[in-house]
Amino acid sequence: MGKIDLHLHSTASDGRLSPAELVHRAAEAGLSVMALTDHDTVAGITPALAAAKAYPRLKFIPGVEINTDVPEGEAHVLGYFIDYTHPELLATLSSMRESRQERAQKMLGKLKDMGMPLEWSRVKEIASTEAIGRPHIAQAMLEKGYITSIKEAFTKYIGWGGPAYVERAKLSPGEAVQLILRASGLPVLGHALTVSGPEAMIIELKACGLVGLEAYYDGYSAAEVSRLISLAQKYGLITTGGSDYHGLDDSTETMIGEAGVPAKSARQLIALAEQQALKLVPRRRKIDVG
Repeated sequence: MGKIDLHLHSTASDGRLSPAELVHRAAEAGLSVMALTDHDTVAGITPALAAAKAYPRLKFIPGVEINTDVPEGEAHVLGYFIDYTHPELLATLSSMRESRQERAQKMLGKLKDMGMPLEWSRVKEIASTEAIGRPHIAQAMLEKGYITSIKEAFTKYIGWGGPAYVERAKLSPGEAVQLILRASGLPVLGHALTVSGPEAMIIELKACGLVGLEAYYDGYSAAEVSRLISLAQKYGLITTGGSDYHGLDDSTETMIGEAGVPAKSARQLIALAEQQALKLVPRRRKIDVG
């Protein structure tokens, strides 16, 4: 098995590459398994699946990343092997995207008050989708010369707790886990070390049906990975991982397939999906992942 990347973003949310381009780039990078996990949308899955047909050695997993609300910031829940036509999932994600637009406009208001005006029309043009996110605002700030990197926008202005940060309507982590389960998916806690008190969060979400923990992630040290593996073992969870690649700043981002995700993670995730498929539909054939 080649490289694995279970956390990738496309232009369907806040990535730079279209779903088809992302699949092509993944194949070029030598991936054997990839998952598209756009923020609060599954719009990129159908074109990505179509593009993946050209690469029979590349297994494609349909996924989503749901941003959720916690008292001190955000927690992101990844869903794998989701039914991306599930009515409740689609309706909930649509509502969340509408909230993203309202939030983005409020953030632009705060930035304007700070002497950094941005045009709403330009932010929408950069996004080229209804799933407008903070990276699109960061790109607009970079164009105006207000910052020198995408990272600076988050660390100084629009990251959680920053002077231009605005909350938006979100699910709780537990609600996101349960929504993914109802959409026949496998819920995994993404980049858990960004959560205050990750072990308490894991205990709470395990009770809701959490099946995995993202241990191999953009920039995590060996010690951090080891800590997350230990937590996963303690609570009977599988470990997954990915680059969280957006393609917005290749000088600082972990590139596609470079998060060090072991083949074991993909095998365990696929095995769980097969088990779930058998539970949902008796005598169903082995699940197709690409």
